[in-house]
Amino acid sequence: MRTAATGFVAENTMRGKTGVVLGTKIDVTAAGDAAKSVLARAGQSSSDYLCFAAVHSVMEAYDSPDLRRIMNEAGLVAPDGMPLVWSLRLLGCKDVERVYGPDTTLLVLDAAARDGIPVGFYGAAPATLAVLLKVIRSALPGIHIAYSFSPPFRPLTLEEDEQVVREINDSGARILFVGLNTPKQEYWMAAHRGRVQAVMLGVGAAFDFIAGTKPQAPRWMMRAGLEWLFRLATEPRRLWKRYLKHNPRFVFLFALQLLGLREFPPSR
Repeated sequence: MRTAATGFVAENTMRGKTGVVLGTKIDVTAAGDAAKSVLARAGQSSSDYLCFAAVHSVMEAYDSPDLRRIMNEAGLVAPDGMPLVWSLRLLGCKDVERVYGPDTTLLVLDAAARDGIPVGFYGAAPATLAVLLKVIRSALPGIHIAYSFSPPFRPLTLEEDEQVVREINDSGARILFVGLNTPKQEYWMAAHRGRVQAVMLGVGAAFDFIAGTKPQAPRWMMRAGLEWLFRLATEPRRLWKRYLKHNPRFVFLFALQLLGLREFPPSR
């Protein structure tokens, strides 16, 4: 279905029902359904990647055709952020829910522990990764963590990258949580689809939140769409440029889409 007034597209594809926000396809799903999708792909030993989209990632995709293509070719793009949920509802997707990355990560880990599916972790600083693994093993004694690696803050050499791929595949991990940042993690997952024999989830700051090395916003702020304000207050030097650049432009551009004054097709 396409509505000319908004440029909204809802279609039944391999990804199910999707909506398009500023050219990025966002799946109309819920956290439980997203977790089931991950487990189903892991059971099939699929090499695929799933993204969690917020205003930041949608605007990065708006500015970069390469990133927009990568997100639109993902196995799933979940709406991780209330502004995107509200945007999709305004476009006609009344049944959309927020799919919060850290919560979905925990759902997937719980199911993986129950079903005996090996998991892996790629990303975060060494100290954060160590705490994360300790927290997860304590909460889920039956979890099989087959792989973990904290990459350096520089591009890997070709030889190093090949070694990482080999170690992930040799470990037997079927679900790989990728905790870098946007858009770095999306580029990494797309470059390793077909090479890493696991379902990759780009979960961003979920490593820090679950490990407790960074505070999460109160749930009422999340529901009110104010999580960005909480994160800005806790990391102003790192995040102020992101929010100053992206948030006002998103509101303006989405208003143009909603009013039918401009179209943002997935490929342009």
